Amino acid sequence: MKEPLVFAYYCSGHGYGHATRVSAFARHLINLDSRMKIHIISSAPKHVFSDSISLGVFYRFAEIDPVVVQPVAYRVDRHKSAEALKSFLARKESLLEQEKRWLLDIQADCVLSDAAFLGCLAANVSGLPSVLVTNFTFDSVYSFLSTKFVDQDDASLGDELSIDNHAPDYPISDEELKPLVQQIYYGYRCADLLVRLPGCIPIPSFSISPSLPAPPWTNQSSNTLLDEVVAHLVQKPTTHALHSSIPFANSHTKKPFARSIIQAPLLVRGISKGPDTVYSPSGRSRFLSSLGVPEYLHNPDETKILIVSFGGQVFQRPTSSRGSSTGHSSPRCRTPQLNSPAGLRQIHDSPRASKIPPCSDALCKMDTPCRCCNALPVIKPEPSPTFDNLCTMLTKTESGFKNNVTRSYLNTLVPSVSDIMLDHAVDDFDTRLLPDSSWIAIVCGVSNWGQNGTDEKPPDRFFVAPKYVYMPDLTAVADVLLGKLGYGTVSECVDSCTPFVYVARPLFVEEHGLKLLLAREGVGIELSRVAYEAGDWASAVEEAWSVGRDMKAEMRRKGRLGVDMNKRDEEGALLAGQVTDWVRTWHDSIAQDGV
Repeated sequence: MKEPLVFAYYCSGHGYGHATRVSAFARHLINLDSRMKIHIISSAPKHVFSDSISLGVFYRFAEIDPVVVQPVAYRVDRHKSAEALKSFLARKESLLEQEKRWLLDIQADCVLSDAAFLGCLAANVSGLPSVLVTNFTFDSVYSFLSTKFVDQDDASLGDELSIDNHAPDYPISDEELKPLVQQIYYGYRCADLLVRLPGCIPIPSFSISPSLPAPPWTNQSSNTLLDEVVAHLVQKPTTHALHSSIPFANSHTKKPFARSIIQAPLLVRGISKGPDTVYSPSGRSRFLSSLGVPEYLHNPDETKILIVSFGGQVFQRPTSSRGSSTGHSSPRCRTPQLNSPAGLRQIHDSPRASKIPPCSDALCKMDTPCRCCNALPVIKPEPSPTFDNLCTMLTKTESGFKNNVTRSYLNTLVPSVSDIMLDHAVDDFDTRLLPDSSWIAIVCGVSNWGQNGTDEKPPDRFFVAPKYVYMPDLTAVADVLLGKLGYGTVSECVDSCTPFVYVARPLFVEEHGLKLLLAREGVGIELSRVAYEAGDWASAVEEAWSVGRDMKAEMRRKGRLGVDMNKRDEEGALLAGQVTDWVRTWHDSIAQDGV
């Protein structure tokens, strides 16, 4: 076949994780063969792909997928999401024709997709093989909007802490969703190879079981995965019974291969390379200085760092002074350690704590051993009932309609785009944000402080990350990260052994796979929405640091010595070789059949 290969890489605009892992894999591909041409197509902003674009990857902006509407970073608006999907599907055929012409213009050899179904459809009508590179697909996400689990308002917060004046949550019927979901599902069925990433949930367009709809995958009262679904994820994907191939459209040749699945390593951007990385004392000090952190706070043995990364946030001063406390959350109960696959599902969306044992083989990376020894818990701290002096912390996301299609990329999920206004907070509130005076916080996504032109300053020990800060470096210097449960943040926390305090998205079905990944490979402490919005962070931050500090210290020691710093690149290179070999063999087989 002709050389070099030309890839069209479709990247969903929904969220930080898709963009970061697409950029990471594009970099692995082009490092394998610098002559290779890779075109990234996405509604995510160009700067998110800067590390791969700097190597010669091309970027094209295009609206290629609908959006799951999130009024705040951890809440899903089911009904607006369904309307956005309908609007996108109304334009599907015209978009498909546009992509078909473009693929022919660039003479593409293969379509990669994470996880835009339109890319797989476009490949099929163009007679091209397509590879799905993802840990979940959006047919499952939209199907899960019919779950009977209700994302209830936190009534205890009171009217003054209303987040977004959002409509009450209630399910959409499966009958209404099914014809919409079926169109997405068919697009994924056109894919020929699945590169399944860690943190996965079932991919129903490849594996025959579990099938859609997605809500029956869970216990809908506790919103936890059923035993049989966890068992499916634990199995090696080569054991799964798969759906057959969808033939090429029109008069294109017959597909030469049956569909298959490759289990991938963690696709994640690494820290900046150089003689002095952020793991070296000088590199760490230089990086922190660039963030405005004074030198006396650079020593990791004396100062601990919390990174806050949600996207757009508004921090408002407390609305009343009915009482204050600097105490932590009430004692947490933990379930006994479990070792069966069934035990892996017990991560409940409730105020109770749950200790989760590590996963077994299904979520491991390319046969590499689990990073953590023994079980590392995913814990839900209960919010403290003693705090009456609350403040609102809004994690708003941006979604607007353009050409009758909701903008797919939630800019606020890139920790550098949206505005954050942080009013000066009173001392007792400050002490609930951070465990003690040895901690500082670095907040992402801030462009200005205060509102209406006021010159407010952040609370003591809070700093603002620059607009385009490189998140892997920032995550690596952190002792704990507080944010939304999503692939981008989870993968970078796992890679850097940074404990993660997260606020869950109970209506976004992907989170079940990410919780399993955290249980196996990292430290995850779930902070309830009540506690997050009340500014009651300190207890969960302290818990995460206590559980994960030894693993973090070991990672820093290895980083200073340069041990295993190329591990992700080596794994990525192997995966890139597998995918490119598959594409070449595909085209060679077609050429031989045509002789």
